[in-house]
Amino acid sequence: MAQLSREQFIAAIAPAVILVRQEGSPLFPSVRIAQSILETGGVIHAWNNLGGIKVGTGPANDYWQGEAVVRGTWEYVDNRSVEARAAFRAYKSIYHFYKDQDIFLSAARYAGVRQAGTPERQAQALQTSGYATDPEYANKLIALIRQYNLKRFDDQGKPQPLPSKLKGASLVPVIQQGQVLAPGYLRDGVTWIPARRIGEALGATIGWTGSKVTVNGKELETVLSESTGYVKVRDLAEVLGIGVTWDNEAKAVMLG
Repeated sequence: MAQLSREQFIAAIAPAVILVRQEGSPLFPSVRIAQSILETGGVIHAWNNLGGIKVGTGPANDYWQGEAVVRGTWEYVDNRSVEARAAFRAYKSIYHFYKDQDIFLSAARYAGVRQAGTPERQAQALQTSGYATDPEYANKLIALIRQYNLKRFDDQGKPQPLPSKLKGASLVPVIQQGQVLAPGYLRDGVTWIPARRIGEALGATIGWTGSKVTVNGKELETVLSESTGYVKVRDLAEVLGIGVTWDNEAKAVMLG
């Protein structure tokens, strides 16, 4: 993938980071974004592994089905940086990666990470628990948090109320090309999405008749809640000629 500016990289991963936090992730968004910058150098590769998680001996799960890539890496041995090759997990999206990482961090050795009350303490806990071999890992994370003002995302990761007209819905990610565009709301087998936010991200022209959303001029069935028009994801995708699949294990909408 082409090199992104640092702010482009942050903007690309932030929706997934915020969503998994809202779903109960133990990692502060500021720490997770800093970690993704540090681990990748600001590049989102096709295998969507933003945290250096190796294949290891863990079983497949709802978010990782056993796919892997072999890549060069650096390890710290006796305080020396040593070049090596390793098999890393590969994922359908960065959302899948973050959810698998949360499973990884549920191990007893990472109790300090889960219990940390501040981003700084969590960064230190990641190092002391052995997540990375770099002796400066915590300091590097903290420096990135400060440099890019990443704590601005921590409040956004707090649970948000559902749209009042979509009560009883479940929050689900809407994913295209490995990235979360926005959360959708699954109710009675139908996923409703914020039309303007997702439609414009997909290059559509979004309008409003006074009662219904239009996508490239076509009226769609609409739920209006808190001044936002929600449409069915399959209706919007049909207008744009985009395929839609449902990842039942991860409970995610995948746009082709």
